[in-house]
Amino acid sequence: MEFAGSHILSVDQFERPDVERIFEVADRMEPYAHRRRITRVLEGAILGSMFFEPSTRTRVSFGSAFNLLGGEVRETTGFEQSAIAKGESLYDTARVLSGYSDVIAMRHPTPGSVAEFAGASRVPVINGGDGSNEHPSQALLDLYTIRSELATRGRSIEQLRIAMVGDLRFGRTVHSLSKLLALFPGVQVVLISPRELRMPEGIVEHLRASGHSVLESEELESSIAHVDIVYSTRIQEERFQSQEEADLYRGRFRLNQSIYTANCEPNTVIMHPLPRDSRDNARELDDDLNDNPNLAIFRQADNGVLVRMALFTLVLDVVDQVDREARDVNWYTARRF
Repeated sequence: MEFAGSHILSVDQFERPDVERIFEVADRMEPYAHRRRITRVLEGAILGSMFFEPSTRTRVSFGSAFNLLGGEVRETTGFEQSAIAKGESLYDTARVLSGYSDVIAMRHPTPGSVAEFAGASRVPVINGGDGSNEHPSQALLDLYTIRSELATRGRSIEQLRIAMVGDLRFGRTVHSLSKLLALFPGVQVVLISPRELRMPEGIVEHLRASGHSVLESEELESSIAHVDIVYSTRIQEERFQSQEEADLYRGRFRLNQSIYTANCEPNTVIMHPLPRDSRDNARELDDDLNDNPNLAIFRQADNGVLVRMALFTLVLDVVDQVDREARDVNWYTARRF
């Protein structure tokens, strides 16, 4: 695809060379993300950060990525603090706010809403999650993390064995990740969930049509025995009709150190898009995994900055200018920025 000036709304936009291009640029962003070098390639540029649904990692990660490239961030959080609460349409909001920004990162609880907004925007829009539909930048950072973790084991994404666990019906991260995995050959996917929270049939069919092995299961322990990655998700309680309905499934699949030791291969990587639910009746990833070196959830979160820096530089067409605008710094000086 042609990245410059494009919206990033769905992983359906990408072919494998596009994903590899994003990862190549993300690799180049590493010294800037870790403050060993400073670039001001986006000095004077403004990111409109519009998050109409609760977010911590995604919102701050987008903002940090833009700041690290020298740009500034203007935030809108929650419907109650926006003109949408006064009845303004997405069309009007897009027409106005795209006049104040060079690029917009947006999250909205309604599926398809970010694409609707992008249709009226005068600047590129990056989807930060639209309801239970998609979360393309999360899927990219997840796949980037899989690539990085497997590389330390002398492996690649090809022939990956992955188990996705939890709320696969409403979990937009696994929807987008599954579509990206379909671009790579020989992937084996195990989908572990309650029957009522199974992966949407269209996504399962897409994986199988791409030549991948897909097994659906309601049993955790036997299903994680021979995989490279266990990708756990929380129950998306905000998507249910009631709290009582969500509570029926909370805590159904809990991974702790004893279950990991008894069932997983020694180097199985543990991932989670976060936040993990640490309440006593949930704990899909128990705290006793925190010292497990294969717990990659925080490395995964760190990679979000790299991938989002890559997306900004590609969409705003400044990739080739980054190094020319950079200078080396020591750790203390870099932290002052």
